[in-house]
Amino acid sequence: MTADADGRVVELNEAAVRLFPRAAPGANLAATTAGWLAEAHRTLGGDGTGPVRGEVGELGLAAYPTRSPDGNVVWWLADDTERRRAETALEKERKRTALLAEASNALLSTLNFERCMEVAVRLAAEHLADAAVLVAPAVGKRLPVAYAMRGGAVHRRTVQADPAEVPGLNEALQGFPPIPSRWIDPRDLSPWVIPEGFDGPVGAVAITPLPGHGIPAGAFVLLRRNDRSAFSDDEEHFARLFAARAGAALSAARVYADQAAITEILMRELLPPQLHHVHGVDFAGGYRASVRSELVGGDFYDVHPGADEGEESLVVLGDVCGKGLEAAVTTGRIRTTLQALLPMADDHLRTLSLLNGALLNTGSSRFATLVLASAVRAGDRVRLRLTAAGHPPPLIVRSGGAVEEAATRGCLIGAFPDIFASTAEVELAPGETCVLYTDGITEARGGPLGDAMFGDERLKDALSECGGMPAGAVVERVQMLAAQWAGSRDHDDMAVVAITAPHPGGPEPAERRSRHEETRR
Repeated sequence: MTADADGRVVELNEAAVRLFPRAAPGANLAATTAGWLAEAHRTLGGDGTGPVRGEVGELGLAAYPTRSPDGNVVWWLADDTERRRAETALEKERKRTALLAEASNALLSTLNFERCMEVAVRLAAEHLADAAVLVAPAVGKRLPVAYAMRGGAVHRRTVQADPAEVPGLNEALQGFPPIPSRWIDPRDLSPWVIPEGFDGPVGAVAITPLPGHGIPAGAFVLLRRNDRSAFSDDEEHFARLFAARAGAALSAARVYADQAAITEILMRELLPPQLHHVHGVDFAGGYRASVRSELVGGDFYDVHPGADEGEESLVVLGDVCGKGLEAAVTTGRIRTTLQALLPMADDHLRTLSLLNGALLNTGSSRFATLVLASAVRAGDRVRLRLTAAGHPPPLIVRSGGAVEEAATRGCLIGAFPDIFASTAEVELAPGETCVLYTDGITEARGGPLGDAMFGDERLKDALSECGGMPAGAVVERVQMLAAQWAGSRDHDDMAVVAITAPHPGGPEPAERRSRHEETRR
């Protein structure tokens, strides 16, 4: 099609007539063709560059101008529809790929299940629908649900509802293929599925499962308002791609949460107990693991109270070779075995022999040192039977500040078929303390050059100042001095237990006060 400088049609061929039926020689270009073409002709520079692109009906056209010698412009119009559709589809796929990459990064940036739910439902509302609802697998009869609307905040709550009330939701939560959106009537939605503040009626619904690792991770409910078009097959397919990534992230977060819960339970069982006043005897304990990132290790202690005030309470303090979780496993095994051996704990050597056999039968190469202390109140004093098996002997802190070693020795547990150990009997006067400790205390390295051990003598000097002090204060002082000595350097596990004969007429322990008050009531 040729047009002059004034914007009038000069000549057009048969194909141009079919494209612009109203155009004819002499007709105004703007009135009989496309506005974008007339504007391109009006603003065309002297060099006749192009092309210019636009649409006529459903056709996409590329218009290439050529200036003729007489000053007219010849417009060559080429059908550009398929190329433009391909470019549009390519740009759409690029945006979707970028969205999937963004979603993967955002979802995998956290292993917190609730936070992962919030990220997934927010992205779904922002890019897939006007509103999104993420329904997690039921916990009992309750469904954890997260709601989001485009541009709004995410809200989470737990609802008691039957997913079968929502068409396709029950199947999606079980991991079955999604029901096509066109088969779901928005009027059948239960009220709890629609987010608060969703204005206007729901015009279209799409429900897709969130596939997880072996088991479904939940389902998406995508909502569009009545003034929006329904979900196309292409959009539903992309929603499933997005849901696959969200489901994988949610499944990983769920597995991590379950493992963390299991670890917390096991760790709680492995941690040393809180010690207190038992049957007229004061007990206190302190523990510091070798690595700051670990809560448990190879050192441990326990107090097993006697059935009544006339029976001995058994104190156990031990040190398993090694550090970290591997040593903690053996620690747990020893503590469990000793718990089972409590009925015969009055015979220390027999108890240690049975424990030794149990460890040897496990086939583990780990051994342990151990000290047993049986304590009972006798008038205003505390009688102790102490047995060390390969362990540093307990230290007795007298009220005047003298520090004595208990006369007990023995061999390692879990290393030899037969063991030997001697038992020492000690009596504590009021204010006197028996201190059990692991070698992590005495072998802590520090000092001016960082290579000197804390040692037995420094420990005894520290304890000589603890005469008459409560059990808790003795433990705190030993721990503080050893920690200061080691500073930030690596050290072995440290454990300390103090057994003290309380002063008569002293402050009554909180545990006993509460028991007396309970009796009076």
